[in-house]
Amino acid sequence: MKTITTFWNYFQQNNFVFLLLNEIPKEELKTHFDKLIEILHQYNKDLDLIIKNKTNGAEIIITANGNPYLFKEVELLVRHSPNIKRWKITAFLQPETNLTKYENGTDKPLEYYGITLRISEMYFIPLENPNKPTDLGIKVLLKNYIIHKDNPRLREAVYVHIEHLIGEKSFANDLSFIEIDQLKNEDLEDDCVLELYNLKFFIDSFEYD
Repeated sequence: MKTITTFWNYFQQNNFVFLLLNEIPKEELKTHFDKLIEILHQYNKDLDLIIKNKTNGAEIIITANGNPYLFKEVELLVRHSPNIKRWKITAFLQPETNLTKYENGTDKPLEYYGITLRISEMYFIPLENPNKPTDLGIKVLLKNYIIHKDNPRLREAVYVHIEHLIGEKSFANDLSFIEIDQLKNEDLEDDCVLELYNLKFFIDSFEYD
């Protein structure tokens, strides 16, 4: 409990630095951010945090990076969070609810260790395990798979994108296995090939089948 209290005390005392991200000198911001991460890692070295700034406030998300064995640690930390004006404190990455940018193809490419991927350009094919019919897997199809296929970070990059899209809990609990392959032109005419941004909708309908 001591490390939980230390973490939230530090965050509360310095919350304006994180609230006004764009107005604080980068060096000062880095010092505070590094310190916050350091205290978080004293509580659990495998947890992470994301800060999102909005017009009328900000949000801090505590994430287990998709590791279900750490979910209880995240929940405990957030359960003991204080009420801080203009801050929303969230456990886990939440599903993306506004899919318009993906549908319109106006989403920004996300870079991960030199791998650039856009969710609007990613597709998937549902895969089922005949031995375990309740297990859902997917084959993710990428336009630039051939370019990145030998990059050891590719799988990680795809996982991060999916986690941000469908939420951390769904990523950990609803997908049993993920394959990655090249998107071919003829795939776009195949009814089995679906846009990746529809994955959450597909998972929810799969559960109720």
